[in-house]
Amino acid sequence: MIFKVFELNKVDLPKFNFFLLYGKNIGLQNEIIEKYFTNKFDGTISRYEENEFIAEFDTIYSEILNKSLFESKKIILISRATDKIVKFVSQIFEKEIKDVKIIIRSGILEKKSKLRKLFEKDKKIVTIPFYEDNTSSLSSVVLEFISRHKIKISRESINLIISRASGDRQNLNIELQKILNYSESNKNIDYKIIQKITNLAENFDVNELAENFLSKDKKNISKILNENNYTNEDCILIIRSILIKSKRLLAILEQYEKNKNLDAIISAIRPPIFWKEKDGVKRQVNTWKLIDLKEKIYEINDLEMLIKNNTRNSLNILSNFIINC
Repeated sequence: MIFKVFELNKVDLPKFNFFLLYGKNIGLQNEIIEKYFTNKFDGTISRYEENEFIAEFDTIYSEILNKSLFESKKIILISRATDKIVKFVSQIFEKEIKDVKIIIRSGILEKKSKLRKLFEKDKKIVTIPFYEDNTSSLSSVVLEFISRHKIKISRESINLIISRASGDRQNLNIELQKILNYSESNKNIDYKIIQKITNLAENFDVNELAENFLSKDKKNISKILNENNYTNEDCILIIRSILIKSKRLLAILEQYEKNKNLDAIISAIRPPIFWKEKDGVKRQVNTWKLIDLKEKIYEINDLEMLIKNNTRNSLNILSNFIINC
């Protein structure tokens, strides 16, 4: 059964167990999954790439069929799916399953796709196509975001953010997250600041620097720092990115002390960790002790104030701090 995104509010989604989400708009896919499936979900969420799902299919299939009455509800998320997965999910379709939802995600699927045909012909299965955004829909995303977070920016700034996102909702959400990070100390952000914050994506990856900091990879940290001439505003944004990721790692470490199932903890963390980051996060868990990370977070909070009070020397202060991680 095919549903458009705007129809989902009227659909009784809990009565369905199988879902296919396909199309180029990956950012909107992420939003829909968060809104209708994973947000406030109190069960287990398992995430797989297609190749992982196929490789582990026998185990996954057995767990689905032999699910204990005492087990919690479960969501299985399969990403980057192609027609290769059809023969495997077909086996699951033949069985009646309860308390397990299987969500399959894919990019563009042509009409002749076996995966599309499998889902679209069955009224007990949900298919949701995701089409590309236009300027109007992206503008609505920005307006809703700044209203929710009480951020004040001009119409000119909104147009700039949309332009920098290159028409992609996933890119747009990345830009909005940068703005949210900056807004922690100032909710009223002028055009020049927006221009600077969103322009950072063209010069370097803030996330990469934060990830290397938490991995204690001094070689890559030095490389990134040497290749870029950061301003005081850049330094503030870098610190806030490091702080957010440090707090996320702290939450994982606190859970890991109670439950050694690291894969399950990482899959359940919110906001979700992208599949490309998972191996790096696992290394970080093995790199930090809980007490040391807590102390480092106190230092990061102090660092922002130190840089604000020493703007002429901000890059040296930041460099010394993150290299000596």
